[in-house]
Amino acid sequence: MAGRYKSPLTASDVTPEHAWLNRRQLMAGAAGLGLAGLAGRAGAAPGDLEPNDWEEITSYNNYYEFGTGKEDPARHADQLTIDPWTVRIDGLVDRPGDYAFDDIMSQMTIEERIYRFRCVEAWSMVVPWNGFELADLLDLAGVQPSAKYVAFETVLRPDEMPGTAYKMLDWPYVEGLRLDEAVHPLTIMATGIYGRDIPKQNGAPLRLVVPWKYGFKSIKSVVRITLTDSEPPTAWNKANAREYGFYSNVNPEVSHPRWSQATEREIGGGLFSPRKPTLMFNGYADEVASLYEGMDLAENF
Repeated sequence: MAGRYKSPLTASDVTPEHAWLNRRQLMAGAAGLGLAGLAGRAGAAPGDLEPNDWEEITSYNNYYEFGTGKEDPARHADQLTIDPWTVRIDGLVDRPGDYAFDDIMSQMTIEERIYRFRCVEAWSMVVPWNGFELADLLDLAGVQPSAKYVAFETVLRPDEMPGTAYKMLDWPYVEGLRLDEAVHPLTIMATGIYGRDIPKQNGAPLRLVVPWKYGFKSIKSVVRITLTDSEPPTAWNKANAREYGFYSNVNPEVSHPRWSQATEREIGGGLFSPRKPTLMFNGYADEVASLYEGMDLAENF
């Protein structure tokens, strides 16, 4: 496995917590333009926006298992039981089983990782995550040589997740990575943001973070990880393969069918702040471009 990742970003690059939390006004304005994402400017004051507090951000969030409205997750996420929590690791591993979250945490090295975060809807920010490398978790289970992919699954509890009554996606939410992507030092399982536990509506207690891919690849509330020798299905690809590829690497040269990915709006600077060019692989090309050497990145989007 490659050495541990050392981020070139520092605390001065981080989207201020009040700006990261301050999404209600911005989302309302973005919705009027047909955008589901956020807008702003990372690393700067939020302009004339009034900063939201922690209570406000946790009452305005996307987590479709709790409903499609922005207020739905905060109304319903408290129903989600996260203690106790187990993650089933199975498939092509030496030690399959149900791994208790507390046992996992006792064996992991928790680090802060300051990463750029790029949404497929063309907004971005810089986030300090707390978590551990996914490779370390996979090592607990012992990956077998025949494994080529890693599949992930979000918890599905219809009695606790009223949004699952609506069939906008094929529940449970699933995602996948190639094994070399999964064990890359950049890929982490996050347990916190800004030094706080991730709230339930944001993916507690354990979510994937893959910073060179669009944000929907970073699956929330993971309960199952399966090692396999074939490419696993992914939720948005199943819903609309034309718009959401398996890889979903950040690529300014490949447009979404309904909008360009060449530029992005950074959170924190206001809805009408100037857009900036999107970086290939979200700025992590030096670290990850070699994973895709020889691939047609337009065909394998």
